[in-house]
This record gives sequence, structure tokens and C-alpha cells, in this order.
Amino acid sequence: MEFNYDPLKTVQAAALFLKLNRQPMEYMKLIKLLYIADRTALDRMDSTITGDKYVSMDHGPVLSKVYDLINHGPLYDKDNPWFKYISSPYQYCVELCADPGKGGLCEEEEEIIEGVYKVFGHINVWELSNLTHFIPEWQDPHGSAIPIHIEDMFRKLGKTEDDIKSLRKDILRENYFDMLLGS
Repeated sequence: MEFNYDPLKTVQAAALFLKLNRQPMEYMKLIKLLYIADRTALDRMDSTITGDKYVSMDHGPVLSKVYDLINHGPLYDKDNPWFKYISSPYQYCVELCADPGKGGLCEEEEEIIEGVYKVFGHINVWELSNLTHFIPEWQDPHGSAIPIHIEDMFRKLGKTEDDIKSLRKDILRENYFDMLLGS
């Protein structure tokens, strides 16, 4: 079960975190905040904000695509809007280069991002990283990376197997319509 990655919503979510921060942010902290926001959206809305895939890494859970965008630059995805709006890392930080707006985000997603920032935005990056080790779906990869599956996240959030089966159908249907519409 996978959601369709949405590059515009991803950059809008990252930009909202950076605007709330009002200064450059450690990119590891941004990745953690985005993960917490996606997980919160999954719990509240049965969907994620970014549609990214997730992995457990040594410093906690990570959004795979965002991690690659930051660490590899436009090498693999030069047309991604990330590079128009978010700076390349400098001294382990990124900042907003231009405002992508937030038209792709619904009101509930904006509220989730603002709520996550309110609770976690002022925590030191290393403390936040350590806190993410207590997210139940995270596994210590011992120097590697272990995929985090949406089904496992749903289970850790208390969804039943019947709920997950129904959600799987909904996600497949949504992905099919996205494919038909070219989204």
C-alpha cells in the first residue's frame, strides 16, 4: 500500500514549516517535522500530506524522497519544485528561497503542520531525533535503512485489519484516479 508522492504539497508543507521557523532550519529537523505531520495526517485523515515513502534510519524515521532531494540535489529529479523553493543545504540547514504558496494543502493539513510545529518546532534537532526513536513503527536499522510500511503505521495507530483492508482499497482507487487524471 502506497500513496502517490505529491511534490507540490511536499514543498508547500516544508515551506510552511520554514515560514513558521522564521530562519534557516536543520534539514534533519525539517525531515522529522514532515514525518510527524504525515503520521498525524495518517491518523486523522487516513492519508498523508506528502505521499512520500518512509524508512527507519539511525536517527529515526525519514521521508525517503525528501531525504534524497536534500542529500542528492537535482541529480535524480531535476524538475522537482523543491529546488525552486528550498535552498541547497548549507551548514546542515535549508531555508526558503521563494514562497510556493499553500494552495495544494487543505485546511486540515495546514492545521496539522501548525500543530506539529507548535509542539515540536522549538525542540533541538538532536532531542527531536531521539524522540522519534519512540515512534512505534521505527526500528533500529544499525547503519542501514528499513522500509516503514503504511500498513504498519496504521496498525501502530490502532487501526484494525478490516480498517486496513478498507483503506487499502480506498488508496488503490485514489491512486488509479490520479493516474487517469495525470496527477
